[in-house]
Amino acid sequence: ISVYYIITPAEVSANLARFDGIRYGTRRSSLVAQRLHDVYFDTRGVGFGDEAKRRILLGTFVLSAGYYDAYYRKAEKVRELITREFESIWKDVDVLLAPTTPTTAFKFGEKTEDPLQMYMADMLTSPASLAGIPALSVPMKKYGVGSGELPIGIQFIGKQFRDREVLALGKFYEKYLRG
Repeated sequence: ISVYYIITPAEVSANLARFDGIRYGTRRSSLVAQRLHDVYFDTRGVGFGDEAKRRILLGTFVLSAGYYDAYYRKAEKVRELITREFESIWKDVDVLLAPTTPTTAFKFGEKTEDPLQMYMADMLTSPASLAGIPALSVPMKKYGVGSGELPIGIQFIGKQFRDREVLALGKFYEKYLRG
């Protein structure tokens, strides 16, 4: 999970850098600025929610001088190890079946004030994302929690470029097995 939250925000930050409100992105329509500096300050964050802004800031920090080698380069090495591990798994199986999260779904709005808890929920889906392989999460069953029911999910993880097989398996599961 730590590798995921080093690499992903760095990539988000780099990819969204062009959304400056001049060529790409949203610009405040009422903005009449005298200096380019004012345009950037008034427009840069428009269109991004708090979570997106958090990830952009974290990614910018990770990619900054002095931290690139300490964080990003090391995370890339671990990403390569994760990719190799999946490649070794594919020698024996075609698709993996795994839980999507370590817990049932959160109640709506329950964890929004605790980003760390929300990040930890990604722990089981991040390896496939890091390895660049297809994965599909589908609802499995609802479990009683307190006075209501909350769903849990399972994910099908497949070999690189085998997206169709993963999607077909998910469709088959939803149609015939989930019930």
